[in-house]
Amino acid sequence: MGAEANPGKVLTSEVDGVVYERIPIKTRLVGPDDDIVSVVTEYADGAIREGDLLFVTEKIVAITQGRSYPIDEIVVRPLARKLSTYVVKTPYGIGLGMPETMEMAFRECGTPRILFAAAVAAVTKKFGRSGDFYRIAGPKARGIDGPTNGTIPPYDSEVVLAPSKPRQVAQELKAALGNRVDVLIVDINDIGGNILGSTLTKADDNRAVKILSDNPLGQGTQSTPMGIIRRVA
Repeated sequence: MGAEANPGKVLTSEVDGVVYERIPIKTRLVGPDDDIVSVVTEYADGAIREGDLLFVTEKIVAITQGRSYPIDEIVVRPLARKLSTYVVKTPYGIGLGMPETMEMAFRECGTPRILFAAAVAAVTKKFGRSGDFYRIAGPKARGIDGPTNGTIPPYDSEVVLAPSKPRQVAQELKAALGNRVDVLIVDINDIGGNILGSTLTKADDNRAVKILSDNPLGQGTQSTPMGIIRRVA
């Protein structure tokens, strides 16, 4: 496979004096009728080498689990509509800054937890502290994706939740690939990322976040929902 960078992205990253290649893997459009193990083996099996690290975006995992919902089918409660107006929106993702994504946060995390997170965040924000809402609401809230500019259809009009049991999925993918590589289920964007499921240690997870910090896969229609980390120097 010939490595080809996504527009505006580079193929290499240096972390702690070590150079790594980040190789995007392009796929067809994946939907809820697909099986994540079949998709990953179809596109990654011939590309990986022993010693590589395969990373798979949380969005493609969630979509194959049926955790993607059309916006026009989400009935939003008034409280979710109001609370969404207080969320800071960024160019890198809508987060919970739209009524439909906030509604799904209520459903995923429960009303008491979301309200408590919002109350704490409202207080700590006055003291210049940020991020408390998502820290308290937890990974299920943080992992909710709304549509952004350039999102590939039909997901440009859908809300995608965080994947279910990402650690188990990572282990299943590793086994399906003959245990030749370790696997990460990642939530990355253009301002950073998190590891949701992994077959590595915590220290190795943290290193992988640094390697992927500039999001080599891109945010929009690149159709590269997985990639390879390969040490080159």
